[in-house]
Amino acid sequence: MKETKSRKRQREKHGRPQNMASASSKIKKSSSDFLDKMRARLSGGHFRMINEKLYTCTGDEALNYFKEDPSLFDMYHTGYQEQMSHWPEQPVNIIIQWLKAHSSSLVVADFGCGDARLAKNVKNKVFSFDLVSNDPSVIACDMSNTPLDASSIDVVVFCLSLMGTNFSSYLEEAHRVLKPSGRLLIAEVKSRFDPNTGGADPKMFSKAISDLGFTSTLKDFSNKMFVLLYFQKKGKENSTRKGIEWPDLKPCLYKRR
Repeated sequence: MKETKSRKRQREKHGRPQNMASASSKIKKSSSDFLDKMRARLSGGHFRMINEKLYTCTGDEALNYFKEDPSLFDMYHTGYQEQMSHWPEQPVNIIIQWLKAHSSSLVVADFGCGDARLAKNVKNKVFSFDLVSNDPSVIACDMSNTPLDASSIDVVVFCLSLMGTNFSSYLEEAHRVLKPSGRLLIAEVKSRFDPNTGGADPKMFSKAISDLGFTSTLKDFSNKMFVLLYFQKKGKENSTRKGIEWPDLKPCLYKRR
């Protein structure tokens, strides 16, 4: 039976607002998705800018940079966490496992602690240092000049934190605060130690740290994202530290996704 013109008009009249509402909802969702993408791109752009700054300035300059605008630190770490979310394994978790396998009485200094995840996941006493403190447990400072006493620490950790053109001064500070036979645990982005792509020669880097007064105990290049380099402080002071030849560490600059 054919639909009468009156019923057809009535059906179209009632159906039109529903269709318009559906179309309007789609437009709003599309607009929202677009804005979210734009915000993500802007945030990613700011992260890359700050990241490049941190790799190409000294620790003291970076400290002043964040003092002028502390919000940049939050922006950086938001971008950093986004980058880390793509890594199948987190190096900080490996270091946490290492500490849990050793005595909880060991006193630890985490240089470049970020969100202080290390301190929150072990029973050890941990001194957490970074350029900005957003947590009462974190001490804001230049890592080449910490408030720690000499020979007071059992383990120093650098987890993806050897940033800055004066990274060698951070390692000298680590040597100062470590007790004799203390441990130095370094996790770094693997590309920074690939001579084929402009990275440092890992043998030359290890030799420089050995000349600083350490003995190499572990070199692990098995992970595709990062390397693990562990050292132990020698018992006697090294009197020739000023003549150490430090290799350039390639900045870790992230590409736009």
